[in-house]
Amino acid sequence: MEMHQLRYFAKVAELGNVTRAAEACGVSQPSLSQQVAKLERELGLPLLERLGRGVRLTAAGTVFREYAAQILALAEQARTRVADEPDRGKLTVAAIPTVAPYFLPGVLTAFAVECPHATLDIVEETTGRIAQMIAVGEVDLAFVASGELGDSVHVEPLFTEELLAVLPEAHPLAAAPKVSLKDLAETRFVLLNEAHCLTGNAVSFCTRHAVTPIATARTHQIATVLELVRLGHGVSLVPAMAAAGGHPGCAFRPLRGVPPVRTVSVAWGKTRYKTRLFNRFLAALKRNPASQER
Repeated sequence: MEMHQLRYFAKVAELGNVTRAAEACGVSQPSLSQQVAKLERELGLPLLERLGRGVRLTAAGTVFREYAAQILALAEQARTRVADEPDRGKLTVAAIPTVAPYFLPGVLTAFAVECPHATLDIVEETTGRIAQMIAVGEVDLAFVASGELGDSVHVEPLFTEELLAVLPEAHPLAAAPKVSLKDLAETRFVLLNEAHCLTGNAVSFCTRHAVTPIATARTHQIATVLELVRLGHGVSLVPAMAAAGGHPGCAFRPLRGVPPVRTVSVAWGKTRYKTRLFNRFLAALKRNPASQER
């Protein structure tokens, strides 16, 4: 079993396609297939099931993927720890989709100016998947909006932000400076898929105020939510950072009374070795105005 075989297998498992995995790894497709086949022969079990142009993991492949991820992460940690330079090396940073497009760009741009020789790999995933990636060492740190990531994860709050109601500009309530949740009780909502913690926050807030949102659509991106709202398919609750850039055709309004909020935090594994680059990124993050209380 060799490291490059593990890397090839991990990339195929990630992309679900041998050809694209070979391109990502910078090798020919026959070479990658041959190495994965050698790995399967050594293990004595098939890891991949070929399906026309794509592949999917077998039961053995699903189990082995977690071990491969841990081995590759440990190897990367070993290389990073040996070098341990404060302005070079690589950090893998994860973020949930409701934070990544709004908060990350400013933070990463500022850090790139401070440490131009550092490499930052960005992963956008749901909270549950990020918790798994932290557990096996696939990411160095992550930006989340939930503190429920398990006992092995350290979570440090950065700031709290309000959730705003978003309505089509033509909606009768859009003219009001604030909106009552009760006024939206009979209105259909456009929500993110249940895997996103923002949906849990929104539904929980509605439930506490005796409002059961009727979902007309469930998507995976806030950009899609806003576009559906703009087209009149419903209303929604979105974080304030999503409203900062504006969205033509949508009206963002605070809710009357005690508003719903969420806390954005940075998280990492408690046993994760923190390199000097990691500590420098963390220090830069805390200095960044985007990370301050809102």
